[in-house]
Amino acid sequence: MATTDAELDYTFHALADPTRRAILARLASGEATVNELAEPFAISLPAISR
Repeated sequence: MATTDAELDYTFHALADPTRRAILARLASGEATVNELAEPFAISLPAISR
């Protein structure tokens, strides 16, 4: 599967955010609910879900 520059830009832009990286790190250790993911951050549940 070929990856376009636009897809790479989108991915790296998302990974540039420290909150997103922390959420990914949490999910790498196992499943979590949205509430569990949002707990350490001052972010709304809809924002976490997005």
